[in-house]
Amino acid sequence: MTNSSYNQHAQRYFNQYQFITFDQVHGDWLPQLDGKAGLARDVGAGSGRDAAALVKRGWDVVAVEPAAGLRELGRNATKDKSIQWIDDQLPDLNRVRKLSCSLNLILVSAVWMHIPPTARERAFRILAELLAPGGMLVVTLRHGPGDGERVFYDVRREELEVFAKHRALIPVALPTRRNDDELKRSEISWETLAFRLADDGTGALPTIRHIIVNDNKSSTYKLGLLRALVRIADGAPGLALNRNDDWVELPLGAVGLFWIMLYRPLILKHHLRQAPGAGGYGFAKEDFFKLQDSSPLDFRVGMRLSADVAPVVLRAIRDACTNILKNPAHFTTWPGSNRPIFEGGSARVIIKNEPARLDKATLSRFGTFRVPSFLWDAFSRYACWIEPAIVNEWIGLMSGWDVRYSMDVYHQGLQWVEGRRDTSTVRQLVEQQLQAGKVECIWTAQNLKDKRFDVDHCFPWSRWQNNDLWNLMPATQSANASKSEKLPADSLLKQARPRVLNWWEQAILGSVREKQFFSEAEAALPLLGQNRTVEGVFEGMLQQRLRLKTNLQLAEWLGV
Repeated sequence: MTNSSYNQHAQRYFNQYQFITFDQVHGDWLPQLDGKAGLARDVGAGSGRDAAALVKRGWDVVAVEPAAGLRELGRNATKDKSIQWIDDQLPDLNRVRKLSCSLNLILVSAVWMHIPPTARERAFRILAELLAPGGMLVVTLRHGPGDGERVFYDVRREELEVFAKHRALIPVALPTRRNDDELKRSEISWETLAFRLADDGTGALPTIRHIIVNDNKSSTYKLGLLRALVRIADGAPGLALNRNDDWVELPLGAVGLFWIMLYRPLILKHHLRQAPGAGGYGFAKEDFFKLQDSSPLDFRVGMRLSADVAPVVLRAIRDACTNILKNPAHFTTWPGSNRPIFEGGSARVIIKNEPARLDKATLSRFGTFRVPSFLWDAFSRYACWIEPAIVNEWIGLMSGWDVRYSMDVYHQGLQWVEGRRDTSTVRQLVEQQLQAGKVECIWTAQNLKDKRFDVDHCFPWSRWQNNDLWNLMPATQSANASKSEKLPADSLLKQARPRVLNWWEQAILGSVREKQFFSEAEAALPLLGQNRTVEGVFEGMLQQRLRLKTNLQLAEWLGV
């Protein structure tokens, strides 16, 4: 779909869209909202008129607009609204899908006629897969000739109805008449269709339950692989290399790293059997046992490893990757089939005696690992339910192989390595900056020079365990206590933007922590990619805030 006309004449189209109200255009389906609110995507958001109207009705909205000129005008016009803007477009919606959020409403207004007929079935399928149970997809159809500037294709109600039937979407009863064009173009008319998803519709949860509960297990390896993938999808989605309709591709090294972080305390600290009998483990070789005296926080994503530690960790990851591909990835199969659910391939890695950083590039050197897209989305959206089920089954296996230990020991062994708050590094940074000058509370703008301060997890630790530098902020004790375990509201976080950027520039950029800062942000924030600027990290935070609010249903904090 070409956007050249929308970029070349952005101001004209902006004025045209703003001339008509949201209620004028969407009156046919507005009664379906019935006071409801949730998470919405406005695909082809244009001027932001519809997104702003939805925000006014209580919705959280992501405005998706591929035309850069129009997107910037819309962003400026809605900068005081709780709207996140994304550069993306149908039929792919690659960036939208990276967020792995299920949507209560998708609005596709004045867009469908620009999509080539050969791409429409795929576009509709992608839209349907983004819907939450009970979510509604609204599509407006433009009937009439083109304007000589933009590419238009014929559209038909019957085409959408067939697509909806194939995706098990239920038609919403709306007026079937065509409406006159609100810009008084006599040759143009409009038609609106809406569809609703009745249930989950993905088959993901039954498949996951099969792996956790029903699949035969001669060790804990299948559970270990599944939990590693859930942890990556929930806490480090930015590590994903590629995504298409069928697969999400990860660095194999990331899967190996998370595997080591899971098994290190179980084997090296608590000595808990991970398979019956007294034998060893295929991945636990000499280098794995050398990690005995290391802190697990020293080799998490983004950390820089010294020349004496890096080869040990990288070889341990390589051994884990080999074992993962040979065992759990190969033997975790679809129900009633011998066909593996996951795919992967290793690459030859030369490990030198030199420092290394555990970032996306380094972890990609080991090869790739592919997860079905619909499972990846379920891992991201339902991690808070899936992980406890994995842990419960894992404990059941271990207790059946060795009855010497109490339930407390099993739970301690399975506690995620980042299962404790760690603000010590940022606390030191705050103290250093206070000695040199001024540090502001990011929430109240108060100078912390003469105040007792806290280091606040911007996104609450109790619900999303993340000690990354970008997530830790200087704050007054009173502000931190008031915020407690709530998620900062969109408006509050945007108000704090100058202070957040100033803190990062003041304390981190240009320091030895800069590479760690961006590597951690790249892993945790799914839309950051290679945009290694503090502005890019902050935009990624806004998207992650909305993702956490939607997936975890967190309460919001409006400030002191």
